[in-house]
Amino acid sequence: MELCTLTITSSLLFNPSFSSNSFLPLRANANATIPFKFNSLKLSSFSPHVHLFQPVRSRHTSSPFTLSASSSSSSVAVGTEKDHLPAELKVTETEEPNSRVRLQVEVPPLVCEDCYKRVIAEFMKQAKIPGFRPGKKVPESILISYVGSKNVQKATIESILRRTLSHAMTSVTGRALQDSVRIMTKFSEMEETYSSLGSLRYDVIVDIAPEIKWIPDNNAYKNLKIVVEIDSDIDAHRTAEQEFKRRYKSIGSLRVVTDRGLQVGDVAVLDISATTIDQDESNVKNIPSAESKGFNFDTEDGDKVLPGFLDSIIGILRGESKSFPLVFPETWNQENLRGVHAQFTVECKELFYRDLPELDDSVADKLLPGCTTVEQVKDLLLQRCLEVEQTAREQATDNAILHQISKMVEVDIPQSLFEEQGRQLYGANLLEIQTKMKLNEQQLATLSSPKAVNEYLEHQKENITNLIKQNLAVGDIYKRENLQFATDDLVKEVENSIAEFKRQKQEYDEERVKDQVQEILEGAKVLEWLREQAEIQYITR
Repeated sequence: MELCTLTITSSLLFNPSFSSNSFLPLRANANATIPFKFNSLKLSSFSPHVHLFQPVRSRHTSSPFTLSASSSSSSVAVGTEKDHLPAELKVTETEEPNSRVRLQVEVPPLVCEDCYKRVIAEFMKQAKIPGFRPGKKVPESILISYVGSKNVQKATIESILRRTLSHAMTSVTGRALQDSVRIMTKFSEMEETYSSLGSLRYDVIVDIAPEIKWIPDNNAYKNLKIVVEIDSDIDAHRTAEQEFKRRYKSIGSLRVVTDRGLQVGDVAVLDISATTIDQDESNVKNIPSAESKGFNFDTEDGDKVLPGFLDSIIGILRGESKSFPLVFPETWNQENLRGVHAQFTVECKELFYRDLPELDDSVADKLLPGCTTVEQVKDLLLQRCLEVEQTAREQATDNAILHQISKMVEVDIPQSLFEEQGRQLYGANLLEIQTKMKLNEQQLATLSSPKAVNEYLEHQKENITNLIKQNLAVGDIYKRENLQFATDDLVKEVENSIAEFKRQKQEYDEERVKDQVQEILEGAKVLEWLREQAEIQYITR
């Protein structure tokens, strides 16, 4: 029986940018036991709680391949149909780490000669040699002299590769991953072999679909036992009550306090600074993350800041400063501040109290447009929060299941699959940054550079690996259990996705969209099946 514990937390940290006027919806955040986020794609009309990753599945292919011979070779595209060869190739297959196969290909002289003849015939058709009418047969020696023996040789080698590669790949047909085929032999080495022996030898490496091994056996995923810890803050009734209070406060007005100090319920504008406490003054350092100018602090949100902060400034007057020590708790979000003793200095720049209207049905429409009574407002807010709570609970459950099954599989991940998944995640992150920060061309170019991408792949190696294992495990379960989804769902979601691309005036590949939607529907079906099979326990802490 497999046991997995996932802790879901919801917390607001002491943050200078925090505003009490922003709606704080119910949130479920996986703690550090799941250090990565899914590349989410929400289906517009499918189950509202389905937020699944976009899996990079093993895309099998036999052809066409786009190949590049190592160091100096030309790209070689291989056709989808095998050309008949006058002699058999000799192919030696060797398995390598990371689900990679090396193929050592020996092309006999008979095949090389046949390719040479085809190249000469093609040059004969295309070359316009002075003194010879178009289409008239030209002596081979004159043709080679005109075209250049080096060009003929290069064209012949490319023809050999183009014609033989699909034959050489026969043993990995159906297992090879798309765009993973590479000719490792240098073109110069192939030229030398062909010139001296009239034959050709080259090595090809190709990534193949990895095999998945379940631990301890193939039925492991059928015996999941999941414990999901839900933070006490993730409570629909509490959240609805907080949202109601926020809306009520928003329809009031702020009045300047002139005759007293700060008390709970007030709003203050504060300048805050903080330093570490050390007997050796030379070791005292500023704490930038705890500093702010013009911080709007709603005292009713005192539970969302550093413990003891609110109590320390109660009674402070407008224009007054207070200095006091506090200790960052061991549960603090920023690890480098946990347990740190700090000296805070707070200056009260402005002090306000709220002038609120009487809470009766006359303000219902202001609290929530369309409502006629205060009770109706409360009921609708609670309904919304209950929906969010359910979504958060289901998402937390899915995350716990996915996290667990990723630990139950052993898989030798191909490098091409790792890089593709990593680049997709990096691209999504970059797009998010670009949307939020409006990067200029230079910044975008720097973040898009191969160096930046490779650094991301290196730093996020563990996260990317775990995500791929999840994706492969989900795909394997879908096949093993013969799961299916309705064709109508696929058609509907593809249409909706394409409509969204068009609305955003974005380019799209319809086949790729279909593949992604299909993978998401498969993932949703697997998670639905796993939830039904698993023993799930929810714990509120």
